Amino acid sequence: MSVFSYRARKKNEVEIFEGLVEAESESLAVEILEERGFLVLFLENKKSSFGQIDILNKVKAKDLVILSRQLSILISAGVPVVEALKDVVNQTKNKKLKKTIMDVAIEVEGGVKFSEALSNHSKIFDSFFVNIIKSGEVSGRLEEVLLYLADQLEKDYELKSKIKGAMIYPVFVVGALVVIGVLMMIFVVPNLIEMLEQTGGELPFSTQILKNISDFMVSYWWTLIILAGVLFEMGHLIVKNEKGKKVLDNIKLRLPIFGKLFNYISIIRFSRSLRTLQLGGVDLVSSLDITASMVGNLVYADLINQTKLTVEGGGEFGEVFSSSPIIPNMVPQMLDTGEQTGKINEVLEKISEFYTREANILIANLMSLLEPVIMIVLGVAVGLMVTSIILPMYQISSNM
Repeated sequence: MSVFSYRARKKNEVEIFEGLVEAESESLAVEILEERGFLVLFLENKKSSFGQIDILNKVKAKDLVILSRQLSILISAGVPVVEALKDVVNQTKNKKLKKTIMDVAIEVEGGVKFSEALSNHSKIFDSFFVNIIKSGEVSGRLEEVLLYLADQLEKDYELKSKIKGAMIYPVFVVGALVVIGVLMMIFVVPNLIEMLEQTGGELPFSTQILKNISDFMVSYWWTLIILAGVLFEMGHLIVKNEKGKKVLDNIKLRLPIFGKLFNYISIIRFSRSLRTLQLGGVDLVSSLDITASMVGNLVYADLINQTKLTVEGGGEFGEVFSSSPIIPNMVPQMLDTGEQTGKINEVLEKISEFYTREANILIANLMSLLEPVIMIVLGVAVGLMVTSIILPMYQISSNM
């Protein structure tokens, strides 16, 4: 007996039902569900899907950028939503996204709203994506809203790519340095120190320290693995815990140099997301609620939620931001000006453009700064090795 997961709806109804059904085959599972009055939209054998690795088929930000851009072009050309989705399926390479889009197309064809069908796949389409589509359906501006969505996702993807690109070089160099250092301490340094000890001379202080570290790593290497595992698990638990993540986010914003970059990124996400939702026709309170979940920093999320309560109570838009020490003074001033003049969308665009330029400049400066810092670290590491091992060996050879 196999277990099948299903997604179905009652005939002549819109509500989607999900669950499990036991049957000897897929066709019998469909028959059982139809006997219960269901119209089957999706059916999958849980045993056949168990153990499959989804990491390789993970839906990336770039995949969603391409999807939204393709949909906006097709729908603006007058292609019905279902047909547009089926056309996109044929052009999608990611297997997981291809299957998801096909499921959405089937649900929409069965009478479910496009936004509702997307919300059934919340692991791929977040609340921002779904609410933008929903606003387009309500206002009858779906093709226009999809263009806003595509632009927003594309800009987010570009910003993330720049940050990742800037960090690849230093992370690679530091990672390689750590790996080479550990291998030397375990396999190379013990042999060199043994040669020095055989001479009968007293080891220099720096060499003795290096020897102690090497002995510890050779004898208790397993403790390092356990410690790394414990630290990783602690970090994972902190990130999962809301209070821990908020403390971590607060520290990130106050770091020297990097804190400014994290601030800029949060402001960019806030202004872009809010502007896109406003252009899509979502009301301000709902837009702020969705933006709080999109900003990626709990400190900023709290400020946005407080702003939402202030706006609901009739207060000024930039009031909460102006009282926060982490927000640049320019941001609340511009928000208040935008609210007073009725040009909040234009102001949000100006904010995102300004801080995007500032973030790009800061990333370029960090790259320029990191290169000499890495060279200094490498120089110090080589210097320690020379003074601790090579220099004593040279002195011994010169005395012989």
